Amino acid sequence: MSTVILGIESSCDDTSAAVLRDEYLLSNVMASQEVHRRYGGVIPELASRAHQQNILPVVSEALRQAGVGMDEVDAVAFTRGPGLLGSLLVGTSFTKGLAVATGKPIIEVNHLQGHILSHFVKVEGRENRCPEFPFLCLLVSGGHTQIVRVDDPLHFEILGHTIDDAVGEAFDKCAKLMGLGYPGGPVVDRLAKEGDEKRFRFAKPNIPDLNYSFSGIKTSLLYFLRDRIAEDPGFLEKNKADLCASFQKDLIDILLKKLILAARQTGIRQVAIAGGVSANSGLRSRIEEEGRKRGWTTFLPEFRFTTDNAAMIAITGYYKYQAGQFASLDIAPLSRAAEYGDQ
Repeated sequence: MSTVILGIESSCDDTSAAVLRDEYLLSNVMASQEVHRRYGGVIPELASRAHQQNILPVVSEALRQAGVGMDEVDAVAFTRGPGLLGSLLVGTSFTKGLAVATGKPIIEVNHLQGHILSHFVKVEGRENRCPEFPFLCLLVSGGHTQIVRVDDPLHFEILGHTIDDAVGEAFDKCAKLMGLGYPGGPVVDRLAKEGDEKRFRFAKPNIPDLNYSFSGIKTSLLYFLRDRIAEDPGFLEKNKADLCASFQKDLIDILLKKLILAARQTGIRQVAIAGGVSANSGLRSRIEEEGRKRGWTTFLPEFRFTTDNAAMIAITGYYKYQAGQFASLDIAPLSRAAEYGDQ
């Protein structure tokens, strides 16, 4: 008998709901919040208020598109954390209310685990390539940068992580320093395609083991721009594309150096990327290039699964449902969720 999971995601500024039948996607609905663009970043209070307005119509639309009623849903999976506490609280409270009203069990999902398992969301009529276990996943987003060994859908080992800032923050800092707007990552990526990636170089960290650091390269860019603009006030405007291309290349070099080391140490040749920064075209092409060079089988997520979405929450909920891992109604959201591992 098939299993139907309703997934709910509200960790930041996107309200999303999805329905899966087993591993197959039936619907994935999202409401984004444009209000934050004018502030250059997500305002937590505005985000939580928007979630309150959006969550009911988004869930209703996901069920409608899936052609599924709540009576057919076997369980409701929701993002417990990490994320903005106010935003998480909206999703958690809605899920618990839905459970009380319908008698459906609920399943908590770690947001980062969801990003990794988005590779297993299947769509009818498509090839649906999925990594084989074990595989390595480079998880890159605005708040997290990790190398994770995945032994099965519920067993993870974090091999390396950032000791300070995430790579997504570095992209955003670059965009802010150059006045490119918010969100900055896609703009940097677009300009990088037009620039010379070998034109400039920035300070790279020397961090032991498989860990990352991105605070130093952000500072390097800051001082570089300060000094060059002091010499030539028009420097930034004349060199935007080259600056973006060079900075992006250095960030990708940092990411891949440790990923290559992790693959060498573990002997694993199944390699995936996930998270918001996995939409970056430079990173995607470099991962594929390294894969061809090193004999990896590489997996890139669909662009719609790189952002925060409920399909990744539903697929994680599906695997936890199969394992009988349910949550109680007294569960509370966690802005900094505990490190996920063997569960």
